[in-house]
Amino acid sequence: MDETEFWEIVDSTRTAAEGDPEDQAELLVERLVRLDPDAVLDFARHFEARFNRAYRWDLWGAAVVLTGGTGEGAFDFFRCWLIGQGREVFEGALHEPDGLAGLLDDFDEEVDGDGEELGYAADEAYEQLTGVVAPDLGLPPQPAEPQGDPVGFDDDALAKRFPGLWARFGPG
Repeated sequence: MDETEFWEIVDSTRTAAEGDPEDQAELLVERLVRLDPDAVLDFARHFEARFNRAYRWDLWGAAVVLTGGTGEGAFDFFRCWLIGQGREVFEGALHEPDGLAGLLDDFDEEVDGDGEELGYAADEAYEQLTGVVAPDLGLPPQPAEPQGDPVGFDDDALAKRFPGLWARFGPG
């Protein structure tokens, strides 16, 4: 599976789920079980590589503005959700996290920002196909610390670093 096919699967399931990450995860599993186990592992590698690539302080700060959650678990779920938003949003966020203010149509804290189930979809599909737990993907582990310069999570620091996000989605 190449990168284009990976993003096509992500986009088609997001569209079919009308943006709901839990529904998208269910549709993703349904889509992946139609593939062979090696293709599912390829999908998992693409997902995990992007998940690790998004382990950055500036994205964590953007996630705090959007979700209000500062914990590592909340940031993990945000990164899964961000991948689930598709290539344009994901790559745009990596290029400039504050640019999410223009890339997102809206953001509903009740639904958006938590894509935990998306992170398990490939594992679930692989297990359904083979009856065994997915093997190690052979990718380097996530760095011990997020990349880049740490971002303060207090309101003043977030408003200054992410003015677009803060104006559209910040508390207030």
